[in-house]
Amino acid sequence: MAANTERRGHFISMRLPEADVAMIDRAANLRGRSRTDFVREAAVRAAEDVLMENRLIRMSAEGFAHFMSVLSAPAEPVAEIVEVVNRPAPWEAGDKAKT
Repeated sequence: MAANTERRGHFISMRLPEADVAMIDRAANLRGRSRTDFVREAAVRAAEDVLMENRLIRMSAEGFAHFMSVLSAPAEPVAEIVEVVNRPAPWEAGDKAKT
């Protein structure tokens, strides 16, 4: 009788120092995840980051010229960001932060 089961995925095996496994287990427990789920998610996220860093962007000569002109133009202040930057930090505000 032939088994007609779907493969759940590919098996990956690693040898890790005990300290690394302990750290992974602590982090996985903090996230409420299994070790396998935690490591899989971290590995996929790292792979996506690498792939996105090396992504090729294509554009026309006109598009590139426009892109460069926007990058070369002087920055314009954004009022909301200027207000946040000029706002005193909570530890500098003293009694003003309570009012």
